[in-house]
Amino acid sequence: MSLRIMLVMTLLAAACARPPAVSGPAPDDAAAGIRAVLDSTAAGWNRGDLSRYLWAYADSATAMGAQGPERGVDAIEAQMRRGFWRTGRPLQVLHYEHVEVRPLGADHALVTGQYVLTGGGQAQRTGWFTTVWARTPAGWRMIHDHS
Repeated sequence: MSLRIMLVMTLLAAACARPPAVSGPAPDDAAAGIRAVLDSTAAGWNRGDLSRYLWAYADSATAMGAQGPERGVDAIEAQMRRGFWRTGRPLQVLHYEHVEVRPLGADHALVTGQYVLTGGGQAQRTGWFTTVWARTPAGWRMIHDHS
């Protein structure tokens, strides 16, 4: 084979090769970090610490409400105070089940799961949620919550 043909074949092979993997945190690290933040929200909720529940939201987060998206942590807090926290404390105990973290690149993730509210002399309430998370300088934070 001539040198030219070998050179062309080598260039073609290089052009068809997959690009190198982008380095970044392992998906398991992202999942563990997000789960830790999510678990801390339930712990804060159950202690009656709404600010700890809300700290997981980015300042610009949106959350779906009865009238559409609520924008910003203050609006999300007002939504909570009108509903689950209308007495100034949570009406029931919160925990999460079936949580699945799906990375969307190195700095974002889609998280789905089920919230479960029990106690308070009320029937158990459950619902499914979808949240979108972003890695921020403060760590993993929710940028959208559809519960």
